Amino acid sequence: MIPVILSGGTGSRLWPLSREAYPKQFLQLAGEQSLLQKTLSRLPSDGVSAPLIVAGNQHRFILSEQLSAIGCEPSAILLEPFGRNTAPAIAMAALQVAASDPEAIMLVLPADHHVSDEQAFRAALARGETAAQAGSLVLFGVLPTGPETDYGYIGAEPDKAVGEGVFRVSHFTEKPDHATAESLLANGGHFWNSGMVMFRADRYLDELKKHSPDIYDTCQLAFRHVWQDLEFSRIPSEIFEHCPDDSVDRAVLEKTDSAVVVPMDAGWRDLGSWAAYWESQVQDDQQNVVVGEACLEQSQGCLVHSKDRLVAMLGVNDLVVIDTRDALLVARRHRVQEVKAMVEKLRAEKRPEVDAHREVYRPWGSYDSVDGGHRFQVKRISVKPGEQLSLQKHHHRAEHWIVVSGTAEVTRDDDTFLMTENESTYIPIGAVHRLANPGKIPLELIEVQSGAYLGEDDIERLQDNYGRTAAAGDETATPASSESI
Repeated sequence: MIPVILSGGTGSRLWPLSREAYPKQFLQLAGEQSLLQKTLSRLPSDGVSAPLIVAGNQHRFILSEQLSAIGCEPSAILLEPFGRNTAPAIAMAALQVAASDPEAIMLVLPADHHVSDEQAFRAALARGETAAQAGSLVLFGVLPTGPETDYGYIGAEPDKAVGEGVFRVSHFTEKPDHATAESLLANGGHFWNSGMVMFRADRYLDELKKHSPDIYDTCQLAFRHVWQDLEFSRIPSEIFEHCPDDSVDRAVLEKTDSAVVVPMDAGWRDLGSWAAYWESQVQDDQQNVVVGEACLEQSQGCLVHSKDRLVAMLGVNDLVVIDTRDALLVARRHRVQEVKAMVEKLRAEKRPEVDAHREVYRPWGSYDSVDGGHRFQVKRISVKPGEQLSLQKHHHRAEHWIVVSGTAEVTRDDDTFLMTENESTYIPIGAVHRLANPGKIPLELIEVQSGAYLGEDDIERLQDNYGRTAAAGDETATPASSESI
């Protein structure tokens, strides 16, 4: 069985914690591991090959770092230049798998789900694998606990021909209203659609070719032109942009007569909103969930997430309060599905808080924009041991560097020298420079930029370890371009 992890998407309903540049699958929402890392960690230890990851180009270095942190070595990382929904993403993965073994079983998992009973999850996978080997396209249906309106529903009917504990899919119902959801539960034979699927690579491609030939043909062409960049396999944008945008449900599963469903009762939740997150967490005796620093008095049914400062609440009920360094969300818990529309409004206003946090991650470390004003900007920079920024120069700004902890190796024109704690240096306008960490602990540094123009495009990158182009944008600038990472 080859796990295929879909790690795209932005998770805008979990704003302001989830951002375009650092979406929810990379967040530690429930414990010390991110949702992506938890998805990989809950896989069975036996009978499972190295995973294949499908991700967005702008998240490639975050993805690599999180895989390395849990010791996961994927068989491949396919980078989409932009999202085209799940049907094309799975098609590209299936073509990759089929190149080596067309009959290999693919277990396709979104990277942003919560599962509390891993034993039940693995038991469901075992039942599904038998059906997939026989040629069925297997969905995993969650036993409903109530008339949920945030999930799609799978209608199922018994069929001895598809195996024990497996049902034939009769129909699909998109996210229903409350009355329809109650009716589906009353009628029985319905499951929540988990979005997890399993099938042989050749069977998916056969059904895709039959029911959505435009997607099949475009992905076939794109796969023939996939090229390698470091450890990443890049899908060519000039071909992929012509691929129809469609989900695997609409493109294949709702049209095929080979779809079956395996019931699963594993404490599954799609963490697609703050209400779903609240439901998935342990609540106190007042049904409150607190992550970080908070003081709640005479308040019930609230969710507070604040790791940087204290939040105090008095006499309020059913509120969601998500506090970050640069944005604060306060909403009624039953209205958090509307957060996505609010994010789109902020995007139309070109608010930078939609795209990135104040602290931005790079392959060499991270930076935090601490302060800024007319002709100056202050950043806290952290460089990982053994890493270095690109060799570069600026045409409109100078920089002052002050080492807070660790050791810095500084290149400035023809000079290379070391700095340690409480030492500083000056980088004049136009000087060719580079910052590196030769030590074994993180380098923490304060950078003060000054000049007439402090925009991200004031950079000429001369050499870079991460394959980024000279015009890609400053490593320590606010990221308006995905290539700035």
